[in-house]
Order: sequence, then C-alpha cells, then structure tokens
Amino acid sequence: MSVITTKGLTKRFGKVEALRGIDLTVEQGEVYGFIGPNGAGKSTTIRVLLGILRASGGTAHVFGRDCWHDAVGIHERIAYVPGEMNVWQNLSGGEMIDLLVRMRGGSDRGYHDELVERFDFDPTKKCGSYSKGNKQKIALIAAFSSDADLFVLDEPTSGLDPLMELVFKDCVQKVKAAGKTVFLSSHILSEVEQLCTRISVIKEGCIVDSGTLQEMRHLTRNSVTVTTRTDPATVLDGLQALVGVHAAKVLNGQIFFHMDNNATASVMGYLTSQGVEYLTSTPPTLEELFIQHYNQ
Repeated sequence: MSVITTKGLTKRFGKVEALRGIDLTVEQGEVYGFIGPNGAGKSTTIRVLLGILRASGGTAHVFGRDCWHDAVGIHERIAYVPGEMNVWQNLSGGEMIDLLVRMRGGSDRGYHDELVERFDFDPTKKCGSYSKGNKQKIALIAAFSSDADLFVLDEPTSGLDPLMELVFKDCVQKVKAAGKTVFLSSHILSEVEQLCTRISVIKEGCIVDSGTLQEMRHLTRNSVTVTTRTDPATVLDGLQALVGVHAAKVLNGQIFFHMDNNATASVMGYLTSQGVEYLTSTPPTLEELFIQHYNQ
C-alpha cells in the first residue's frame, strides 16, 4: 500500500519554480530517504504533503487522500518533526511536549518518559532557555511517543550531538519494526545511508535519481586497492589497457584505481593472473553518489 504518492508535482513562487514535476511513491512500512542540499526543494515538497502549501500543479496524496483538501484528516495520522522547532518561550519543555502530544490525541506515557531519559532532556526548564538541540528534542520526543502511522522528518537531527543521533536512529528503527512509515528528509548522508530502504535525490526541484542504495551504486565506480607479486609498474600497464579501469596509479608499492561495475570480471581475472596478495574493493557511499549528481 502506498502511503505517499505524488505525480507531476509542481510549485511556483512567482517566477521561481521550486518543484518541477516531482514523482514519489512511498510504501507502507519503509523508511524513505529524501536528500538534497538546501534550496533543492525538500522542505517545499514536505509542506505540500502536509497541506501547508498548495501545489501549483500535479497531484499529492497521503493515505490516498488529497494533501490540500483533506489535510486535517491526514494530520490525525502523521507525526511531523521540522528542522527548526518553534516553541512558546514561557512554557516548560515538558508542557510543550504535552501540548504537542495532546494535539495528536495522546501518547504512550511510559515510552514518553523513556524517551525523555534517553534523549537526556530536562523537561522542567523554560523553552526560552533551551539550545537548538534541546528544542529539537521536544519535537522528537513528542513525535516518537505518539501512535502515528507516518513520521515526516525534515532535517530531524539538526542541532543534535552524535550520541543523541544514535538515540534518534534507534527510534526510527523501532517505528519501522512496528510497521510504521518514515519519510526522512536530510542532508546528513550517513544518516540516510544507515536508515533508509529507498532514496530519492532531488536537485533544483527535480528528482534526478531514485531507488535502493544498491540500485543506485551502479552510477559510480568502486575504489580498488591491490598488492600483487608481479611488479606494480607492469601490472599498472596491463590495467590501464582494460576497459572500465580509471585513474590507475602506483603508490608505496600498492595499486589504486577506480573500476566500473561491469568491468569486474575482466579486471579480477587479470589481477588473479598477476598473483594477488591483497585486494579491497569499496562500493561508493551515498555521499559519493550525491556529489556525483551535483557535479553533473
């Protein structure tokens, strides 16, 4: 079942076209990554999905309902964490969390208290005294302690330290295990790489690639390091003659090069004939895939 579906989604602000034909399909129970730099269209897409902005063209549905006309009903099943959490300065952190939770119809109090402890959050202080990271914890605790069907997370770990990011990742894994759906917009690529089942890359208002990380890795080359019994200079000459080998060089007795996936068989066959002693082949990270799209 598709939880989020957009087709040909566009959004204009005057002469500026912020979204240019966005097609998305997010299935129930998956953690979907939505990556791109600031200004690429991530937050605009989310605001359309939440019914905050009206699309200029195309369609956007959540739970099969129109995002603009049925926004109230959709919000009954959504927990949303913005990248910049606005708070009432004179409320305590605990009061702010309780307010957000009541707006969603209540929460699991036991899990709520556990999250307060795990996020190392002091709920007694006034919101006006909190740092950016602590304000973010308010939104995260309120969201994850609710019984939502869809978690829409827009740069959710902004301001969190690495230890709190680990707690966040564990919370995402828990809601995924419960069959909930997570739509995660982020520019922290390691976060997306660890959590997401599928990914879309947005560039200048357009989706430029989508798929699982494994499916997207065909776009870049593996990095290979090898040591052979044969003289490295001799091996290098042979490697450079093979199709699919790029930027080969010798450094400190080791050979380094990049290799297209479809050249794996021929390259490995050649290296085996040269007496391989040590070899590592590293697939590209999500960050490398991301950089490739933006360099193009």
